[in-house]
Amino acid sequence: MSFPEHPATPAETSQTHRDTGVRRSNGPAVAALVLGILAVLLFWTVVGGVVLGLLALILGIVGARKARGGRAPYGKMSIVGAVLGVLGAIASAVIIAIGASILNSDEFKDFDDCVQHADTQSERDACAEDFNKDVNN
Repeated sequence: MSFPEHPATPAETSQTHRDTGVRRSNGPAVAALVLGILAVLLFWTVVGGVVLGLLALILGIVGARKARGGRAPYGKMSIVGAVLGVLGAIASAVIIAIGASILNSDEFKDFDDCVQHADTQSERDACAEDFNKDVNN
């Protein structure tokens, strides 16, 4: 912009604006980051850890490929989202494996059988005490 008292310099007149008004964004990168954060926060649930983690990984890969091709920004955001998604999925898989091993243990089967045959609360409490003794020994 030039004022009458300050004539435009050649540097000011040669500047061209290439802004087309179109905002470039990388939707998969943003979605991957959000889903990755949710996967890490909700890793203790199957849906939160595994499903959201895998979705974050997939969208992170898509966003990173777009950014690498120069078609979209936020390549690092895609990678962070994918990594967080993988961490959430791995943590959730570990929790599921631990839960499955506990549910399939002989001690838990004995506890479940004891509780099913218990008629009173004191008998259920005795089952819980026996289970704790079996697990700790």
